[in-house]
Amino acid sequence: MQTPLSGKAEELFAAHLALVTKDMPAWLELFAENAVIEFPYAPSVGTPARLEGKAAITAYAQGVSSVMRDFVFSDLRVFPAREPHVLFAEVHGEATLPRTGRPYVQDYVMRLETDGERIIHYREYWNPVPVLQAFEGMPGVVDAFHPGGRT
Repeated sequence: MQTPLSGKAEELFAAHLALVTKDMPAWLELFAENAVIEFPYAPSVGTPARLEGKAAITAYAQGVSSVMRDFVFSDLRVFPAREPHVLFAEVHGEATLPRTGRPYVQDYVMRLETDGERIIHYREYWNPVPVLQAFEGMPGVVDAFHPGGRT
């Protein structure tokens, strides 16, 4: 079941889902210069838990589009907060990873906050187990997100 979206936070969230991994330059334009992205469970698979500022987000995003392609999101459920610039969402995502040919299937819980025009804070919760399965273990994750030893 899809939840209808309305309002600026919802508009930015819908754009995030539509653009991530498909049009990274347009996706990056959704974020304020001082935006923060958090992935609380990411350190368990060797990737950063926090990206501070658009430069850090851009550096991280450059590799993501080659690692995860053809993301399809479904079962969207949006939960607006009391503050009109904040929302919470649950969404199911699926992709095939070019490096392994394996499916990547994940359920997410997300929190998005805007300044009224751009995303200023985005937090994404996901299960590390499907990441490790899709990338064939920790070495595969490290190779995919840190090519040539990049950190």
